[in-house]
Amino acid sequence: MLGVGLLTCAVHAEDQKASDKKAAFKDDKEKVSYAIGLSTGGNIKRNDLEVDVDAVVRGLKDGIAGQGLLSETEMREVFGNLNQQMRAKAEEKRKAEAEKNKKAGADFLAANKTKPGVITLPSGLQYKVITEGKGESPKSDDIVTVNYRGTLIDGTEFDSSYARNQPSSTPANHVIKGWTEALQLMKPGSKWQLFIPADLAYGDTPKPPKIQAGSTLIFEVELLSFKKPEAPAPSQPLTSDIIKVPSAEELKKGAKIETIKPEDIEKEKAKEKANQK
Repeated sequence: MLGVGLLTCAVHAEDQKASDKKAAFKDDKEKVSYAIGLSTGGNIKRNDLEVDVDAVVRGLKDGIAGQGLLSETEMREVFGNLNQQMRAKAEEKRKAEAEKNKKAGADFLAANKTKPGVITLPSGLQYKVITEGKGESPKSDDIVTVNYRGTLIDGTEFDSSYARNQPSSTPANHVIKGWTEALQLMKPGSKWQLFIPADLAYGDTPKPPKIQAGSTLIFEVELLSFKKPEAPAPSQPLTSDIIKVPSAEELKKGAKIETIKPEDIEKEKAKEKANQK
C-alpha cells in the first residue's frame, strides 16, 4: 500500500550529499526523527509526487497525536486515487521510453547491418560469427549450456555469465526469441555476437535496473554444449480395481486391506446367481 510505503523507514540506495555534512543531533531521539523525515521525503521524491510540504508536516503531527482530519475510509480513497494516477503516469513514461528506445534501436540496426560479417535474418535478428563450432545444432527444446555477456547499444553491460564464472543451462525455447532463433543455428563451440531488436527481446516490458522498455540488446553468446531433454516419466495406467479397506474394528481382529479386481466381482455375481437357482 502506498500510504505505508511513504512512511517506511528505508535505507536510501543513492548516496545522499547531506550525509557528507556532519549534522549534530542532541540525542538519538532527534536523529531517529530526522531519519524518518528524510526517508519519507526521499520516497516522495522517488515517486515523483507533487505534495504540499506544510500539509505533509501537519499530517505527521496529526497522525502522531492520533487526531487526523480524514477517516480511514477517506484515506483509502485518497491513496486509491493516488495509486491510479501513479500507474497512469508510469504507463505514459513507459510508452515514451519504448518509443525513444525503438527509434534508437532501429537506427543502430540499420547502420549495423552494413558492417562486415553482420548477417541479417528475415526476423530482423542480426548476428556476426566470432568463432564457428562443429557438429549438430540444438533443437528448440534441447537443454543448452552457454556463456554470455549482454549489453545495451551504448555498451552498458546488464548481465554476464563470465562475470559470475558460471555458465548457464536452459531449454533453448525458454529464453528471448532472438536467442531461441540463434541457438538453433549455432553449433557447439560457436561464439556469436547477436544484435536483437526489441520485439525479439523483451518488447515494451522494462527489465530493471538497466533494460528499459523497447531496448535493442547485444549479446555475445558461446554455445558450450547441449543435450536432449529428459523423457517425461511414464504415466501410471488407469485401473478399475477396487480397494476394500476394513473398518477399524475389523483391522484390530487382523483383517487386511484387499484389492478386488473386476473379474473377481463378476465371479461373485455368477456365484450368487447360481445359488439363487
